[in-house]
Amino acid sequence: MVVLKNRAKVSVSTTGTGSPITLGAPEDGYQTFAASGVSDGSSVRYILEEDDAFEIGVGVVGSSGTSLTRSVIESSNSNNPINLGGAATVFIGFTAEDADNLFDLNIALG
Repeated sequence: MVVLKNRAKVSVSTTGTGSPITLGAPEDGYQTFAASGVSDGSSVRYILEEDDAFEIGVGVVGSSGTSLTRSVIESSNSNNPINLGGAATVFIGFTAEDADNLFDLNIALG
């Protein structure tokens, strides 16, 4: 199960399509993944954006909150990792898939 936390959005200076990416400084008005309460080894639903490119996936946070693996679910690159140019942002988000899972759980619990 993925961890949801509030206001975690950071810069990403990593380039290319590799994994993991390095989590940088928080964007203005936000906090780092670690400061939001995400611990090493936690899985998060991430949204990674750079210019018009986007990637949604599940990643595992590591290295004291400074790295994130990339396991792409959906992207603007035919659902493959986007090619990062060093000026991206990544944040924790609640996606349609999460809503569907919550809806299914609610129905199952009756």
